[in-house]
Amino acid sequence: MDEAIDALQRARAANSRIYYIPLFLAAALGLRGDTDGAKAALAEFLKLKPELNSLAKLRAAFPEYYSNPRAVALGDKTTIVGLRRAGLPEE
Repeated sequence: MDEAIDALQRARAANSRIYYIPLFLAAALGLRGDTDGAKAALAEFLKLKPELNSLAKLRAAFPEYYSNPRAVALGDKTTIVGLRRAGLPEE
């Protein structure tokens, strides 16, 4: 987990305009239990993509991912848990 967070932080520093980097950073930090860091990263993401302000809207925006049952099952145990801990609402 720490390696992933470090890589995401480096990627964010290299290009802060790529919207999905702070999204995945928020998820990773939330999963690790760093809710303050996760909330800050989620706020960065929402500045870049304010229209994706809920889990439902994320799911709707990426139907190719959410049509894969294995990906959804894994995401529900990892990414989604972290994003919920970061404060991203369901609806």
